[in-house]
Amino acid sequence: MPSVTADELMAMIGQVVGVSDWLCVDQAMIDKFADATGDHQFIHIDPQRAAQTPFGGTIAHGFLTLSLMPILMERTVLPRLDNVRMGVNYGGNKCRFLAPVRSGKNIRGHFRLLEFAEKRPGQFQQTVEFTAEIEGEDKPALIAEWITQIFT
Repeated sequence: MPSVTADELMAMIGQVVGVSDWLCVDQAMIDKFADATGDHQFIHIDPQRAAQTPFGGTIAHGFLTLSLMPILMERTVLPRLDNVRMGVNYGGNKCRFLAPVRSGKNIRGHFRLLEFAEKRPGQFQQTVEFTAEIEGEDKPALIAEWITQIFT
C-alpha cells in the first residue's frame, strides 16, 4: 500500500490493515534462536525426546514466534505513514501464547490497527494487534498488542 497521511491512518483504526505471506519455522531457525537466547530446553532442540511429549516433536520458542513479527510485517503490504524518519519499539500491552508452532510449520501475521495518535508534533504512537496464524490449524500461535513510536 502506498504511504498514507496521519488522518487516513486514523480512519483505519479497528481494521485489519494487512496479512503477511507465509513463513516456514524450521528446525534450523529454532536451533539458531536457542543458541542466541541460551534456551536449549529439549522440547525445542531434541527431536527424539520431543517426540515423546504431547507436542509429538520439537516446537518453536514462544519468544521466537513473537520475534518474527518484524519479518512478517516486512512480508505484508501495510499502510505506511508519510515522511517517516524512524520508528522504534515502545513495548507491548498484552501477549498470549495460545498454541505451539511445530517445527516445519508455516505461520503468517495478521495485523489490526488498534490505536494511532499524535503524541506531539511529528511523533505518533501506534498500537497494532499481531496474530500469528499457523497454517492448517484453528488456534493461532499467539496474539500480542505491540506499540511503536513513529517520528516524522
